Amino acid sequence: MIKISKYSLIIALFAIIYSSVSMALEEPKYLILKSNKNYEIRQYNDRLAVEVEYSNEDSGFRYLFNYISGENTKSEKVSMTVPVTQSVKINMTAPVTQSTKNGKMVMQFFLPSKFTLDTAPKPTNNRVNLVVLDGKIYAVIKYSGRVTKKNFQKHYEKLKEYLIKDKINFIEPAIRATFNGPFTLPIFRRNEVMMEIKYNERR
Repeated sequence: MIKISKYSLIIALFAIIYSSVSMALEEPKYLILKSNKNYEIRQYNDRLAVEVEYSNEDSGFRYLFNYISGENTKSEKVSMTVPVTQSVKINMTAPVTQSTKNGKMVMQFFLPSKFTLDTAPKPTNNRVNLVVLDGKIYAVIKYSGRVTKKNFQKHYEKLKEYLIKDKINFIEPAIRATFNGPFTLPIFRRNEVMMEIKYNERR
């Protein structure tokens, strides 16, 4: 008999709900500075997020799911937003020209816009942190299909090629943004690769 853990059931239930309502979830606002058939250039303002470092994707999701489910100082349920983002944590003491990584990944849920750093419920788990992400400009490529490393890598390489061709300087690592739960049919999924860029909109 197959045993299913309590957390597996919770995450599966959440995934079903997430898949069905994701189109109505709040998304951080942005300004489109440029758009072509290959990618968009977006300007984001400062955003508030809750994040966790992890080495296993499922455990990273679990910590953030617990936070929005009430594992915080106010025992408050926090509305889900989209996208969920994942990126490699960079060793900030290394020269910016190096790609040295500390082997960790970062997963983030953005908080609803009604919250500020002062008003958002504080995590009770010391692995989970509230962070303010500075406003930046990103080049973004959209794609559908399964949320796999192979699919992400393919579109990440495409975005790099487009930016190099257009002589736009980018900053790695890229960010993987996921907008739908795992029960959404792959053809209907919205996934994105986001790459921070140095951009002069007058160019």
